[in-house]
Amino acid sequence: MVTETATSLPIVRYDGQLGSETTDVLAVEEPLEIRAAGEPLAITMRTPGQDDWLAVGFLLSEGIIKGLGDVSRVYHCGRPGSESHTNTIDIIPAPGTTFDIERVSSSKRGTLTTAACGVCGRKSIDDLMGRCPPVKSGPSVTAKAIRRAIANLRDSQPTFVLTGGVHAAGVCDSRGKLLVCCEDIGRHNAVDKAIGSLLYKDEWPEHAAMLAVSGRASFEMIQKAATAGLPVVASVSAASSLAVSLAKKLGITLAGFVRGNTMNIYTHPERVSE
Repeated sequence: MVTETATSLPIVRYDGQLGSETTDVLAVEEPLEIRAAGEPLAITMRTPGQDDWLAVGFLLSEGIIKGLGDVSRVYHCGRPGSESHTNTIDIIPAPGTTFDIERVSSSKRGTLTTAACGVCGRKSIDDLMGRCPPVKSGPSVTAKAIRRAIANLRDSQPTFVLTGGVHAAGVCDSRGKLLVCCEDIGRHNAVDKAIGSLLYKDEWPEHAAMLAVSGRASFEMIQKAATAGLPVVASVSAASSLAVSLAKKLGITLAGFVRGNTMNIYTHPERVSE
């Protein structure tokens, strides 16, 4: 099997003893260079597909754009047919708009942003926290809606079913209904793709209320939720101490270890009802 997101490779299966050669399905991982107005901004290791969503979602989370109205064109650049063409994407500002790249690049670790890293290597965490806007009060949610969001996320991961090697992120309404779900080998990329996809709608859905993620809830997950105005973050895994600190400061309800009928609500439990 070979798709844009998964590929089959030969392996030797070991099950107590060496067996015969067979095949396994692996998640595709390739670099994507993100450029803003022609200037290299970051390189991320991602699962190909939905690169435009990933690029604009990344620019939104970094504070470079406020919405798709700041963008005139998103396109793969380079020689058509070449590897660089499929793995390089440029975002051109709309007329009358400029991208403040210097402010962002000064806080990044060179030009490399890996799929696994969060804010490690940034010069100032305080600077990053300072530019994250507090979220509006937002709707209240039930514990059932949070559990439903994670359950719906789990049922919407075709590439994970094939490979077991990708993360998923979804944006949900206050009832836990998925508005979009995206997969990627990098958990931060999955979030950028999900948020970026909503930017492409005619209007940002006002009922978007919750970010559901399959991996751990890190500081940067809270940052991305804040820039998208999502007041609830739900994770099937653990939360980091810095994520909890930021969520508390920004008015975000953070729930971790959402499994079955249980969860840990780390911040702003007043938003959650029975």
